[in-house]
Amino acid sequence: MHKMIQRLVDNFLAVTKESVKTITYEWLNIILRLINGVSAMLLAILPGKTNMLEGIHGWELRPSFRGPRLPRWMENGVSSFNQFVHELSMDSDSASSVDYSSGEDVDDDDDDISPASPSSQSSRFSRASSYTKRQKNWAHLIFSIFGWLLLPARLILGIPFYLYSMFFSRGLKGPTSTPGRFQTSQVHSGRKALDHVVQRATDRRRGVIEDLHLGMEIFIESIFDGIHKIAACFLSPIDSLRSLLSWTSTDDSSGYVASATLAEDDPTPTERKSRLNNSLNTDARTCQDVITELGYPYEAIRVVTDDGYVLLLERIPRRDSRKAVYLQHGVFDSSMGWVSNGVVGSPAFAAFDQGYDVFLGNFRGLVSREHVNKNISSREYWSYSINENGTEDIPAMIEKIHEVKTSELKSLSELDTTEETNTEQPYKLCAICHSLGGAAILMYIITRRVEQKPHRLSRIILLSPAGFHHDSTFAFTALEYSLLWFGPILQPLVPGFYIPTRFFRMLVNKLARDFHNYPAVGGVVQTLFGYLLGGDSSNWVGVLGLPHYNMNDMPGVSFGIALHLAQMKHARKFRMFDYGSPSANMRVYGSPEPLDLGEYYGLIDVPVDVVAGRKDRVIRPSMVRKHYRLMKDAGVEASYNEFEYAHLDFTFSHREELMGYVMSRLLLVAPNTKNKSLRLKKKDGEVVAKQETSS
Repeated sequence: MHKMIQRLVDNFLAVTKESVKTITYEWLNIILRLINGVSAMLLAILPGKTNMLEGIHGWELRPSFRGPRLPRWMENGVSSFNQFVHELSMDSDSASSVDYSSGEDVDDDDDDISPASPSSQSSRFSRASSYTKRQKNWAHLIFSIFGWLLLPARLILGIPFYLYSMFFSRGLKGPTSTPGRFQTSQVHSGRKALDHVVQRATDRRRGVIEDLHLGMEIFIESIFDGIHKIAACFLSPIDSLRSLLSWTSTDDSSGYVASATLAEDDPTPTERKSRLNNSLNTDARTCQDVITELGYPYEAIRVVTDDGYVLLLERIPRRDSRKAVYLQHGVFDSSMGWVSNGVVGSPAFAAFDQGYDVFLGNFRGLVSREHVNKNISSREYWSYSINENGTEDIPAMIEKIHEVKTSELKSLSELDTTEETNTEQPYKLCAICHSLGGAAILMYIITRRVEQKPHRLSRIILLSPAGFHHDSTFAFTALEYSLLWFGPILQPLVPGFYIPTRFFRMLVNKLARDFHNYPAVGGVVQTLFGYLLGGDSSNWVGVLGLPHYNMNDMPGVSFGIALHLAQMKHARKFRMFDYGSPSANMRVYGSPEPLDLGEYYGLIDVPVDVVAGRKDRVIRPSMVRKHYRLMKDAGVEASYNEFEYAHLDFTFSHREELMGYVMSRLLLVAPNTKNKSLRLKKKDGEVVAKQETSS
């Protein structure tokens, strides 16, 4: 009789629990479908959405490195690892259960669309399986009705049962696994190695909606587990008392869960180490993680500027190479942008495969506030403009590159006495810079030439460089006047622009996953971003999901940089920061007005390749062409090219055409046949530079 009653209670609780789960799951999905439907209706009536949604198609959060063949720029200079990966991907495509689209059967007009990624395929399967589950849940309709009838009783008894489960559920803990957690294991064959890399390159984060599903399920399980324990106490008080005594006498001071894995050689229970990122299921990989996961070497170099900022110079090293390339990111970006597209879509890996020693620069401006003064305040840390990027950050990093390369090549006995006596550097250094990085590198070269110091560069490639901004949309004009008018008031209150807390950074990281899973909502957000940024069609939603915007850290922008850009736009000149008064400018520049860098383009003594995007609405092609025209007028060896790209397509999209062009420009580096000497003189209190060219 006792066992029969226990069985009836167990069955009743099981049916009720499943009914509650079904009801809550279905109601949540109804709400989500309603939100997605309303978003689709809103998206249908928003003007100008077609152009702004172009960038969101064909580019996932984790683009695949798999393809039907090697890109053109890798055919003669591919590394052995990449050759190995691509051969395996070709051999395994026919046997794979997932069809990774190569994009080869697309017309030439659609070459901009990148191959589909494993994340896109897995998300389709995930949505298909969830749809099947929802169909099956309708079979439990009778249980749902039964659950609604018991809802008042559950609400009345819910609070004491929940408290009971909180205090008396410690004994139920056991080995669990975190969904979506990457598992690292020793790989014994080529196929396993490829699958391992594909798994690590695929975005498996949970979004906020998936976390909500999981949290509701755990909450319901906890409630009914407490109810089951209370029922067991009433039905068998002696057994319950015995269990309670055994639980209180158990030593649980170790603080970790012991577990063993099946099929291991040594199934000894070991401590499971868990990090906060794994428990919250967020993507907090660093540039180092991405590089090493794809099989490339990595080195981190700590650089300290003259004003005390600690910068991270990352490297994909070829220590014996006599050619090096320095890549510098733009605003709200980091070195992650140069490696985010995998093996065949990232400029950093492309340069390494061509034999270059690759250095990835990072500007100051992280939320973690790395500085030699550990007690520096937020206002002091964010007190800088583009001046400091070009005259402090880049000089420190390039001098560190020179120090490292010279030391390594000397140690390899590759320096002869002629090079040492002529003080020539034993390597060639090129720079690839995007957006703000382009403006900073131009400022660096000009100021170094004025100071008569070596800049170490042999060629620079500027991808949509900042500097001239007067041809822009109404949104940027409104932002310009807001910064100029209210700058003195806002700067003490808002020293930097970034997501302030770990919780909100985690929330943005997860919402990016939800925007991908619910395309109508993501489309609305993408369109709104496009409105705010002048109609640019870059994949702004996708960029939010990249790991350098994670809960631990993110790149920010100082108020001084935003104000500096507004000053450039207002003055219609590419010039240094205006400190607000002639006396302040005189102390810094020796003149009452900031230095107009455009007038000193004649000091640039290296070839410059300028690249613009026809769809770029952040820095329009007309503004990029102004750089080029001033350079040509000043006698600089410059070239100009345009591609059908938006602003972020230069770094965050898989663009084989751009990659081939950039690699071809790097290969043009050769010793100069003419040397330019610089002669400075004073005229009316200003520095005037003249060049003398000799054969």
